[in-house]
Amino acid sequence: MPELPEVETVRRGLTPVLEGARLTHVRINRPDLRFPFPERFVERLEGARVERIDRRAKYLLAPLSTGETWITHLGMTGRFTLDGRQLGEFEEPAPIAGKHEHFSACAERDGRTRIGFADARRFGFMGLIPTAEVETHPWFADLGPEPLGDGFSGAHLAEAFAGKKQTIKVSLLDQRIVAGLGNIYVCEALFRARISPLVAAGAVSRPRLERLATQVRAVLDDAIAAGGSTLRDFANAEGGQGYFQHRFDVYGREGQPCRGEGCTGVVRRIVQGGRSTFYCPSCQRR
Repeated sequence: MPELPEVETVRRGLTPVLEGARLTHVRINRPDLRFPFPERFVERLEGARVERIDRRAKYLLAPLSTGETWITHLGMTGRFTLDGRQLGEFEEPAPIAGKHEHFSACAERDGRTRIGFADARRFGFMGLIPTAEVETHPWFADLGPEPLGDGFSGAHLAEAFAGKKQTIKVSLLDQRIVAGLGNIYVCEALFRARISPLVAAGAVSRPRLERLATQVRAVLDDAIAAGGSTLRDFANAEGGQGYFQHRFDVYGREGQPCRGEGCTGVVRRIVQGGRSTFYCPSCQRR
């Protein structure tokens, strides 16, 4: 499933096309994705101007001139595609992504760019929420701070983890503690901070949590700079793939030598909370 860096990469790819643009030629090709499209979805988007493209956790948010916010979750295989070829005034935009394209529209500003949304497995979804109610909506009300925002720090982790016996790996995946972190980047951040994924969250000292918070930010920044990670389905809005998977220190490297300086350990894989955890038992201490 695309994680925060992948969603942020898509956001940055869509911004130059959608920000300030008016939506026209809106079409849906089926009644639902993971959930049904909102009632009168096409009519509510048609003619609206996109104020900007935001991201909250793994959601894309587009506040509209109508007072509503268009929400998209990519799910496992959802992807946006862009076609910048000039379209005639009455020309029908053709699908870019074949039979799995379920939504399309044109963004009109200086020219007209066709936008498509394809989702082969249909675990993604779209919604329309009054902009004033986004923060209190059930999708967002319980989310923790953004890991790249001012509210995320070692102090926040210390408060959230106080007395917590659950392992730090599983705790970091709790979206109520920090929003948007996923399995890949938690594994990578714990390795960089040299913290074992098996340690109880409440047993990690404040200095180590400060280091962890710094490494969470660093690994996310590095991944965003590399365009995210492509393991199977992810592609950015221009159709390109991410490259951070070539720089993984532990994720997917079971049985391979640890990349830690001076470490002779071997990367191990275990399962925690139903998810694969990759770590080095030699240099990631409890």
